[in-house]
Amino acid sequence: MAGGSYDEIAIFGGNSNSWLVDEICDYIGITRGRADVFKFSNDNTFVRIGESVRQKDVYAIQSFTTPVNDAIMELLIMIDTLTRASAGRITAVIPYYGYGRTDKKDQPRVPITARLVAKLIVQAGADRVLTVDLHAGQIQGFFDVPVDEMSAMFMTAHYFREKRLANPVVVSPDLGNTKRARNFAEILEAPLAIIEKRRVGDGDKSQVLNLIGSVAGSHVVIVDDEIDTGGSITQAAKVCLEHGATEVYASCIHAVFSGPAVERLEASPITEIVATNTIALPAPKRFDKLTVLSVAPLLGEAIQRIHAGTSVSTAYRATGAFQARLSLVTPE
Repeated sequence: MAGGSYDEIAIFGGNSNSWLVDEICDYIGITRGRADVFKFSNDNTFVRIGESVRQKDVYAIQSFTTPVNDAIMELLIMIDTLTRASAGRITAVIPYYGYGRTDKKDQPRVPITARLVAKLIVQAGADRVLTVDLHAGQIQGFFDVPVDEMSAMFMTAHYFREKRLANPVVVSPDLGNTKRARNFAEILEAPLAIIEKRRVGDGDKSQVLNLIGSVAGSHVVIVDDEIDTGGSITQAAKVCLEHGATEVYASCIHAVFSGPAVERLEASPITEIVATNTIALPAPKRFDKLTVLSVAPLLGEAIQRIHAGTSVSTAYRATGAFQARLSLVTPE
């Protein structure tokens, strides 16, 4: 696809989510760019681009997942390498933006790491950023370059719409996630309930205080942007059942699944957990209750529209995000 003053699209990827990089390339119909990304014996990261990128429209894809600091360094070094190789334009494609939860000073003497990482990406040479469902919308403003934030929420919502659940109710597991859950509920044409909770201390533990709304006799879908240790989502599921829910499902965009998450989710009363592949899930993090949808069509369409200089918002309809045609990931 021709695009502005730049030559053809070139796509490169780090090591954090190679499966997704390959899926995006397959969707667009191009060959993945050749690059060596590895560590020397002294733990230094090294990147070598194996083809010319002069005046090309380059997309460097990397999810900030475990080990997150290595993933960030790989992207920074790749962007620097592409800049020094005279790439025409460099777009950092970050399906999952790690450190996104550190987006403000919520207590004395703490960092705003989400902003620090954004400044590093821009300083390395990125001309724009493409990402999926940031933890907080204000993170877009941390970048001094254009940011396109796509949402996979429409994809996950339509998956549940096609299930035609009897008497569905969408539940937000906390007050901060209410807007996302409300949009999800509108697609399902379902009412919204909210779990009010207070986080205890600096760790991952939280205390549920109250359920706002009714879930009695309903099929509940708990909606969040990410599942980390699984504590909040499993606790929310138990609360919904205690308040009379018939069955509980869970939906998230980013399946972090750290620590005891897999064990908690498998042992929980949740019938099905639906997530996307913004984060690569190895075999130990896959289980029978988990359904993974691919964001490759969404990101592939967005990349083509950025390249062509056309509206990125049309990528949703073009990928069938408002339709029933959802791409399920085949377990590796």
